[in-house]
Amino acid sequence: MPLRPIVLLLALSVSTSALAQRAEELRDVMSARAYGMGGAYRALGLGTEAVLGNPAAMALFPAYRVEATGAWDVGLKEGLLGISVVDAATSRLAMGVDYHWVSLGRGGARSSAHFSSLGVGLPLNQVILLGATARYLRLSGQSRYVNSVTVDTGLLLRLSPAFIAGVSAHNLIDTDNEELTRYFTGHVGVLSGLLTVAGDVRADLITDDKTTLTYSGGLEYLLGQVLPLRAGYTYDGFAKVSQLSTGLGFVTQAGGGVDLAYRHDLGGRKGRLLALTLRLQMN
Repeated sequence: MPLRPIVLLLALSVSTSALAQRAEELRDVMSARAYGMGGAYRALGLGTEAVLGNPAAMALFPAYRVEATGAWDVGLKEGLLGISVVDAATSRLAMGVDYHWVSLGRGGARSSAHFSSLGVGLPLNQVILLGATARYLRLSGQSRYVNSVTVDTGLLLRLSPAFIAGVSAHNLIDTDNEELTRYFTGHVGVLSGLLTVAGDVRADLITDDKTTLTYSGGLEYLLGQVLPLRAGYTYDGFAKVSQLSTGLGFVTQAGGGVDLAYRHDLGGRKGRLLALTLRLQMN
């Protein structure tokens, strides 16, 4: 068999894999609580990660929240540092700001990303909540530079005090950057006393010229009113890899505290991610 078609096929496979990997990397930015629940967090509105997920969730619960997160993947040698603030107590219009520095790749392929978001969430009534987020990405590396702005939107339905469902659309402004390709999510959450259960599905219709789905599910049980125990599962449709997550935390009476999480890749690039979030909340 001629060598040229084989080389071209291998190059195409590597290029497609790298494109999918870049598309997923900034979608993987979240808090330790969300990591511990397998990435299923968009319907819950329990932390400042709502700015990154479904911005409508910022308006679910009136509170002022500040969170700082650090994460490091000991297998992939990638990590992030972030700080975010959400004010849903001052008025009906909730506002949030988020900044993350993200280190991606290895060696000569390593890139440094500055990822900033400004979002708003508004409850139209007791059932319907809307939200939008503007994002700015500045990414630089030895062979790549990105300087782009895009927009996310979200809708949540509070169908009962315990059951919430929503959808969100991300990167609606086409920037022609692999890191900011468009995708959509659907999510549900059940907050029933001491037990919280959540599920997310993410659909990318563009990156591989086909529909690629990523599934996440997680739960949290509050032990003794102060110790949340978490577990989660993710199936990454791009890498075709399963990820298992676990986490725990400590909650103060005001709602602040600390969260720890660990995520383990079953195959693929063999990621081993550790995350820590410090939380402050005032109602």
